[in-house]
Order: sequence, then C-alpha cells, then structure tokens
Amino acid sequence: MTNLIDRNSSGVFIIAATPFDDSGALDLASTDSMVDFYLDCGVSGMTILGIMGEAPKMAGDEAVTFARRVLDRVAGRVPVIVGVSAAGLDNMARLAHTSMEMGAAGVMVAPQPGLGTEVKLRSYIAQVCATLGSDVPICFQDYPQTTGVQVSVESIIGMTVDHPQIVMLKHEDWPGLTKLSRVRAETGTGNVPRLSILTGNSALFLPQEMQRDADGAMTGFAYPEMLVQVVARHQAGDVDGAEDLFDAYLPLVRYEQQLGLGLAIRKEVLRRRGVIASAKVRAPGPALTSTDADELTRLTNRLEKRLKELG
Repeated sequence: MTNLIDRNSSGVFIIAATPFDDSGALDLASTDSMVDFYLDCGVSGMTILGIMGEAPKMAGDEAVTFARRVLDRVAGRVPVIVGVSAAGLDNMARLAHTSMEMGAAGVMVAPQPGLGTEVKLRSYIAQVCATLGSDVPICFQDYPQTTGVQVSVESIIGMTVDHPQIVMLKHEDWPGLTKLSRVRAETGTGNVPRLSILTGNSALFLPQEMQRDADGAMTGFAYPEMLVQVVARHQAGDVDGAEDLFDAYLPLVRYEQQLGLGLAIRKEVLRRRGVIASAKVRAPGPALTSTDADELTRLTNRLEKRLKELG
C-alpha cells in the first residue's frame, strides 16, 4: 500500500531526471537504472515530472508512461510525488488521478504564471484543490524565479488552513531563508496545521535551510548521496559535520546551478556515473561544449580528491 505524503514527511525527495536516448525518445531502461541508483543512495522519496524533469517537453501519454515505469520500479519502497502543473485543470486532474491510481504518494502543483495578486493566487489554488479532490495530497511549489508569482507567508498559511490536502511546501523562493523561518514558526501552532517543508534551488543553501528547521530537501543533484548524508547528519545533531560534507561538494553544486545549462551538466554527470545511457536534453535544450566537459572533469576529480581527504 502506498504511503501518502503528509505534514511530517521528511528526508530527501530527489527531483528525478527524465532519461532520453540520443534521439530524444524516452529511455525506459535508463529509467529503471536511475530509480535503482536513487534508491541505493538512500533517498526518502522521489519527485518526477518536475521542471528539471523536462515535463513541459513531454506529451501526455509520455508522461503517463514514464510515471508508470517509475512507480512500478519503486514498487512502494519510497513515496513518489508526481508534478502535475498544467495550463488546464482538466489535464492536471487527469494526470493527477491517473498517477494516484498507479501508486503515487501525492502531486506537486505550482501556481500558473500571471497570478499577479494574492486574491488571484488563492482563487486558483482553491480551484485546483476542488478539481483534484480532497483525497489527493498536494505539495505546493513556491518558485517565483520560474513562475513569476510572489507568494507571501500569509498566503502559504492561509492555503494550508483552507485546504487540508496541502500538506507540503517545496520552498524555492530566493532570498528565502527568512521566509522559511517564518513558515516554520507560524505553522504547527494554534489552528494552523504543521506543514512539511522541503527545499529546492539545487541545494545551494541546504545547510542553512536545515539549520532553520526545514524537514529536508526536494531537489536534484548528480550526487544524491550528498543530499542524503547532509540531511541525515543534521537530523542526528552533527551540524558542523553536515556542513563540512556539503562544502566538499559545493563547487559542483554551484556549477550545476548555471541557469539554462544546469540540467545538461547534471545529466552528463549521471551518464558518467553509469546511471543513464545518454545525457540528452530535449530540444530546445542546452548541450555541453568540449570546454564545459573538461571543466566538469576537473571539478569531479577535485571532488574525489577532497572526499578522500575527508575520509
């Protein structure tokens, strides 16, 4: 039986890449090996069909095929969240309900671009919740750098009070550490229910976010084991040890953060690690130059050296 996401979900929910072959077609064999890799790294959950999963470049039937393959391979071992954001609520509901029937643990929804006021945002989310139904747990993605929609702490609190199915916040505002602190302090008190907070932005601020009482991370990185170990060390009380480990990977975390190129870098590292067969990013998408590839080699070599020094 699938364990649904809830207000206490924690750990690392890896944002999964979508493997394609060199022609751009879905690579289901690499999907299997990628799922196995993530599970071997110790992730607490997975999130598929997000922005970094190239969901906007996939046809509806492809999205369902990919989701089914992931869910079948995971086989209930960890919860899987499916990104269902779409321009039309009918399409959103179709993918959400199909995913839940296949064993998803919940869905992720981001606000549609153009919701320029809090009133419009709250109205839209109310429509989403009514369309999906109260039995579908929702992770609300707050990512104004991409959506262009600014979401206040008051709106986040109001939405989770008004719609109990919103149980998780994917926090990606930037700068956002103070916002994270406020959401944590102002939920789970009085009549405001607790909200699981998992953080994104390619883990660039993960140590500080954990120190501000995030429940974990929901992001992608070509070395998921780092995310898992940093969160675990922090939860065990080893705050400095968590930050020391994170610092060893920071040059690669930063390199992956390059807007427009980061996914190509992540996929290339996954390819080099034998996780996926091709680093293909669907068009329109970036590709690494030979100089980029050499740079990446140097960074990964330096990482391996630093990890040996840390023991």
